[in-house]
Amino acid sequence: MLSILAFSMVATFMTLIMTKRLSALVALILVPSLFALLGGFAAGLGDMMLEGVSNLAPTGVMLLFAILYFGVMIDVGLFDPLINAVVKLVHGDLVKITVGSAVLGLVVAMDGDGTTTYMITVSALLPLYRHMKMDVRVMACILIMAVAAMNLLPWGGPTSRAATALGIDPRELFVSMIPAIIVSAIWVIIVAYILGVKERKRLDSAEVERLSNVPLTHSEIDGDDSGKDIRRPKLFWFNMTLTAGLMGTLIFGDLPLPVLFMLAFAIAIMVNYPSIVDQKERMAAHAGNALATAGLVFAAGIFTGVLSGTHMVDAMAGTVTNAIPESFGPYMAPITAFISMPFTVLISNDAFYFGMLPILAKAAAEFGVTPMEIARASLVGQQIHLLSPLVASTYLLVGASGIELGDHQRFTMKWAFSACIVFFIACIVFGIFPWRVG
Repeated sequence: MLSILAFSMVATFMTLIMTKRLSALVALILVPSLFALLGGFAAGLGDMMLEGVSNLAPTGVMLLFAILYFGVMIDVGLFDPLINAVVKLVHGDLVKITVGSAVLGLVVAMDGDGTTTYMITVSALLPLYRHMKMDVRVMACILIMAVAAMNLLPWGGPTSRAATALGIDPRELFVSMIPAIIVSAIWVIIVAYILGVKERKRLDSAEVERLSNVPLTHSEIDGDDSGKDIRRPKLFWFNMTLTAGLMGTLIFGDLPLPVLFMLAFAIAIMVNYPSIVDQKERMAAHAGNALATAGLVFAAGIFTGVLSGTHMVDAMAGTVTNAIPESFGPYMAPITAFISMPFTVLISNDAFYFGMLPILAKAAAEFGVTPMEIARASLVGQQIHLLSPLVASTYLLVGASGIELGDHQRFTMKWAFSACIVFFIACIVFGIFPWRVG
């Protein structure tokens, strides 16, 4: 019964946001609350919610100040040279824009952090997409697929989780996956090309040619149409150094991310806008986006808190693993791969890799499937995982892009699923895990 309740809760949530019956923020709070009450968990509901919010609080604070920091960097014009270079390079060719978006996303995502990737790439690409009247969902789709492809690097998270859960070497796991990761990255570029061709057909060619010869305005780049000069070209190298230092510390340092972005934001706004009045104006300009994104993260804490606190996650995992017939044992590697697709969307990575994966690996071992092969198979679902409402960085992507989560999921789902299939086929072809043992 608990498993049925859990699957019903997730299905209800996904249906409500994808049909636009409720916003993601409202659904993340109300749906788990209602299902917890229906399940008879009223007594401990408050503690579950608070624990979930507490667990995601550092992420919420980090995203809040990250948005404010990169908002200030956009205001001062740090990304103007990159934007202008991209505009000159593509010269109105919509296919070049989408393919360039994929390449940029794949390169930046090598830091293994979706949050910073979205911050940098959306800041550079969104003005161009708006200027050329392109569908912003195309940009969001390409970027999230690029991040998913690069998320399998050893420092990206899923690889280390799978390795830790099964007691194997994360470096060995990653190296064995390289051929499939390369194929996945190529597929991202192919999808970007397809989407670019679709945009070329959708938009009027004469209008595209006209827009390609019109320079971007400051209001298109920073969204500020007040006419006030907020750029700081004389401080370009200071801001570049500060941002480079921030990225370096983020990757190699040991400061907590929330503290890191808080410090960077405070320094950036103080140096670029010494006047308190200007500082208030800049914070107010980005407050809507920052608070909306942080609010979604805290609301997601309610959802995860109820899932974990009521043990719905355990019930879902047990239902799936118990439903696998013993005769399917030799096919445990591909079964794990297919299970990972929906389950890394329905539950968190931690719940899947530390809760479900050891059970699947233990069952597979009885049929001669090694833990390394099961770990490789479990990573197939990561190509679609980032569409999960439990991934905090996805809220940043949709918030910064100005689109709804449900719209993003509907548009991107088929392309993300295709990436899963391509990745799965590449794994079978390259012998990364077997279709059948014995």
